[in-house]
Amino acid sequence: MPNVNVKRVKSSEIEFKDRLVSIQRVTKVTKGGRTFSFSAIVVVGNEDGVVGYGLGKAKEVTSAISKGIEDAKKNLIKVPILKGTLPHEQYGKYGGARVFLKPAAPGTGVIAGGAMRAVLESVGVKNVLAKSKGSSNPHNVVKATIDALLHLKDAYTVAQLRGISVDKVFNG
Repeated sequence: MPNVNVKRVKSSEIEFKDRLVSIQRVTKVTKGGRTFSFSAIVVVGNEDGVVGYGLGKAKEVTSAISKGIEDAKKNLIKVPILKGTLPHEQYGKYGGARVFLKPAAPGTGVIAGGAMRAVLESVGVKNVLAKSKGSSNPHNVVKATIDALLHLKDAYTVAQLRGISVDKVFNG
């Protein structure tokens, strides 16, 4: 996690929707033959500024997904959303994945690739332009998107950090 003041959220009092980002069949070769298991990346969110991701691994698909959902509920963050879009442009990176998020006008929709789309829709962003650069590995793209969302600040937070009024942030 970055050294940003992470806005953690408790999962008990919120209703979540989960989205399966990707599922992989993993093979372990032993002397008795091949053993198959599944690895699932899941994103959960309340579509109102709270999102989290998780990784579940199990012998069956359904149990891998449910483990991923439980893991995602332990890694929740709060994201500032302004009129259905983001407060400002933001870059995010994790490993080889680089993402760029840009606020968009109402009616634009979520213009984003697969793994990024799942995260942005789960957090409740309605209008955004997003570009994924570098690695397309879904694990790293999800983590890079979460990194970008963690670095977002609304005008009120910026005003508090600088010790000035909110209107000075815009007219300063």
